[in-house]
Amino acid sequence: MAVIKPFKGLRPPKELVEQVQSRPYDVLDSEEARTEAEGNEKSLYHIIKPEIDFPRGTSEYAPEVYRKAAENFRKFQDNGWLVQDEEDTYYIYAQTMNGKTQYGLVVCAYVEDYLNGIIKKHELTRRDKEEDRMKHVRVNNANMEPVFFAYPDNDTLSAVMARYTDKEPEYDFTAKNDGFRHRLWIIRDKEEQKTITAAFANIPYLYIADGHHRSAAAALVGAEKAKLNPNHRGDEEYNYFMAVCFPASQLTILDYNRVMRDLNGLDSQKFMSRLAENFKVTPMGKACYRPEKLHEFSLYIDGEWYKLELLPGKADENDPIKSLDVSISSKLILDKILGITDLRSDKRIDFVGGLRGLEELKRRVDSGEMRVALALHPVSMQQIIDIADSGNIMPPKATWFEPKLRSGLVVHKLS
Repeated sequence: MAVIKPFKGLRPPKELVEQVQSRPYDVLDSEEARTEAEGNEKSLYHIIKPEIDFPRGTSEYAPEVYRKAAENFRKFQDNGWLVQDEEDTYYIYAQTMNGKTQYGLVVCAYVEDYLNGIIKKHELTRRDKEEDRMKHVRVNNANMEPVFFAYPDNDTLSAVMARYTDKEPEYDFTAKNDGFRHRLWIIRDKEEQKTITAAFANIPYLYIADGHHRSAAAALVGAEKAKLNPNHRGDEEYNYFMAVCFPASQLTILDYNRVMRDLNGLDSQKFMSRLAENFKVTPMGKACYRPEKLHEFSLYIDGEWYKLELLPGKADENDPIKSLDVSISSKLILDKILGITDLRSDKRIDFVGGLRGLEELKRRVDSGEMRVALALHPVSMQQIIDIADSGNIMPPKATWFEPKLRSGLVVHKLS
């Protein structure tokens, strides 16, 4: 069962929240962060992307960059741009995208739950990315950004959140770069906190939706601190890390699409002929075509869109991994026809997710940068849960959750 607790969050004053808040560190590059933070010394990018305070070309992994993160974090606290709450608290975080709102609880999750599988993952992590985030947690002694969890819908938790979300929030703003509304409420009432903690204690598993590397880094640093502390008791703050937990039914998963640089030596006609071995290929014209169901794909090549429908018997429907569209497209198109076998390292393929949409696929092919684009129907939250429960791992680049959590609304200090 899931163990969580409230915590003394470190937060910006209400009048500064829009200056402090930022997008997550891993959804933009250094130059984009530099542009977004320009003229704003209070931007959290100075902590989570501190390379922007160095000359262009400075490695984000340089030792002095991590030290700068810690220096800036101290500066934010000294200047009152981040102020710690005086008592342990839960928070409600709401995001509204395209008229749909999802309500999550900001909590401290238990490191041991990650290590023993109560917190389930569906993606592999890379050690180099884990180590980067571990260094960032170590040098700041804090979780600067939350991870994104899902939990099975729970009436008790929904009722608690409903009692707060009809009141005025502590924060309420619309982010300029995504156009989404973000709100935060504070739950200080101790009885309500006990209700939340007890409800999670009856939830068997939590599921990482987004932030696998941050989850791994936070848990591994917590375990590391426990090992190094000869007086470790188990209730220290480093035994917990910050997460926002949303009911699974509220989450939106968008398509995560592929663009490829070449046809592996084939011309267009031969490529399309090879596709017809496993798919019914239907021309759809020049207007963007989005797949409408599982086992249906759309392809853009030579200025035209095509619908690809998987032929009967071409997928193993009894296997939760092999029956995924990401697996089918990887096996029958990327590997078998284009010779792309490693999605993590092959430079001939790139990925377009989230809100960039089909127009971005078309643009990258029409520009000549890419030769062909492939759009997939998004996976479902239930598919993710089923795969995590079975102990399996999803193929790379399978899920894109939107909206992304804003960073800087709450920070969790490890001591």
